Amino acid sequence: MSALRKWLFTGLLVIVPGVITVWVLNWIVGMLDQTLTILPQAWQPDRLLGLHIPGFGVLLTLAILLVVGAAASNFAGRTLVSWGDAVVSRIPVVRSIYSSVKQVSDTLFSESGNAFRTAVLVQWPREGVWTVAFVTGSPSGEIAAYLRDEYLSVFVPTTPNPTGGYFVIVRKSDCIELDMSVDAALKYIVSMGVVTPPDTTLADPK
Repeated sequence: MSALRKWLFTGLLVIVPGVITVWVLNWIVGMLDQTLTILPQAWQPDRLLGLHIPGFGVLLTLAILLVVGAAASNFAGRTLVSWGDAVVSRIPVVRSIYSSVKQVSDTLFSESGNAFRTAVLVQWPREGVWTVAFVTGSPSGEIAAYLRDEYLSVFVPTTPNPTGGYFVIVRKSDCIELDMSVDAALKYIVSMGVVTPPDTTLADPK
């Protein structure tokens, strides 16, 4: 029985990562393939080829992003984007949603932004219990006026799904900045501590 149990767990270790990876990729590709619906019916890859081949939506999405990025990088494109922002900002309700999403996307995807660039240790949800979080910025405006000390805005992700979590404001002196990369920290969180990041505190042997 011990040998059968060993083979069973070995098989799980080999198969489970591959199955989950294929499932996630299939979900992403299937979602991006929905962009093909913007093409005229006569240009649909399924109609042209006579069979369904997944992945064309990924290519179309990349092409759209590249074209939009290139167009928005010149003067005329920036002018159009500014004009569109001005129009949206005059629409009630829509402007609140759009401005919030735009501020978040500008912070996350800007090359000069610092959001999600640093992993820290914080005590959460109570003192004496530690978890890994990501710095998203610093409080400002009215919130900063009420806080007398130096604070950081951090995102505490849940596990094993790091897309959900908690936004908390903690004193900077209570945060321990980690040398590990964001990718290593995410692996550590998703694996529930099973996949430990490399110890960067050890001196490199010469």
